[in-house]
Amino acid sequence: MNRLRTTWKAVLGRVTPRTVDAAECVVSVLLAILVAHAIGGDNVAWAAFAGYMVMRGRAAETAVRGLLRIVGTISGGALALLLAPLVATSWAGSALAVLTIGTLSIYRALTARRAYAWLYFGLTFAMVLLDKIDAPAIALGQFVETRILETVAGTLASMAVSIASALTLRRRWPAAPTPPSAVALWHPAALYHAGQAGVALALLAGLTHAFALPALAQSAVAVMSVMRVPVNDLGAGGLVPVSVRLAQRFLGCLVGAALSALCLLAAQGQAAILVAWTMLGVATGRMIENGTHSYRYVGTQFTLAVLVMLVPDSYADGDMMPGVRRLMAVLIGMAILEPVLLAAHRLAPRGAAPVAGGTRQEDPGGA
Repeated sequence: MNRLRTTWKAVLGRVTPRTVDAAECVVSVLLAILVAHAIGGDNVAWAAFAGYMVMRGRAAETAVRGLLRIVGTISGGALALLLAPLVATSWAGSALAVLTIGTLSIYRALTARRAYAWLYFGLTFAMVLLDKIDAPAIALGQFVETRILETVAGTLASMAVSIASALTLRRRWPAAPTPPSAVALWHPAALYHAGQAGVALALLAGLTHAFALPALAQSAVAVMSVMRVPVNDLGAGGLVPVSVRLAQRFLGCLVGAALSALCLLAAQGQAAILVAWTMLGVATGRMIENGTHSYRYVGTQFTLAVLVMLVPDSYADGDMMPGVRRLMAVLIGMAILEPVLLAAHRLAPRGAAPVAGGTRQEDPGGA
């Protein structure tokens, strides 16, 4: 009995707040998958990723983050319901719409107090519009409904797990609060940076009209998430910080996709193996993301690739091709954005000093 007690104390001694955070994310993702399947979500991996991204170490922060994500998603979806019927059939109209909304969204995501809601306002609008262009026969309301359902599924899962953990595990291993972010009322460098995101989204709209490339809504996610960098990094332009994020996103997606492909070959459609690797992948990605090194964003993107590849819309048929197409769309978004960044860097006025007026803590996960 004494040996058992000693072993148990040794195990508890190795548990850290980072370990608890990784465990919370695993449970949240699994619960989000379960809820998304129960409500008939069309993109279960998106619900799983919401369950991952909303989770924070403190229940209050998780709740606020989740509510902002829901508000942003509903607002962006509502605007898409109004505008998409007017612009979806025209390349110029759709490009102008995502250029305007995307620029506004990223600018406010860089400078506003409720930045997370602003990010998902523009991101949801772009995703719904690109989905409508890609599949015009599907009712627009269905695109909006599924985005909201998937977001709610992931958010509610995160909230439930976070509250349960606050009442149990977090009493012993509390998380440090997230530092508050300053707000910039006016920031020209941020506006110039946000405009580059808008241009990349406009090019994606044109690409969707010109070619039969599926799942380009995920390309919009890639563009908008990597463009959300700290405002104080934009004094000399966003090329370097965003390019670093692009490189880390590519590396994380590449490693996560390669290991997930090996898992798919070994699983042969067995759901238990897919779920087990999903749990391991989520925990590994979160541990990398929570490290003190400079490549934390790799962990987020590793998790993204794992969830996109290994969380099918239905475990019954085991069709992983939608996940592969979504991952390819992520890479297309990155390929579209980098030339826009290079062109904007060459056109930017030289010698401009950084603009004072607020800094924002970087959210490593972005979308």
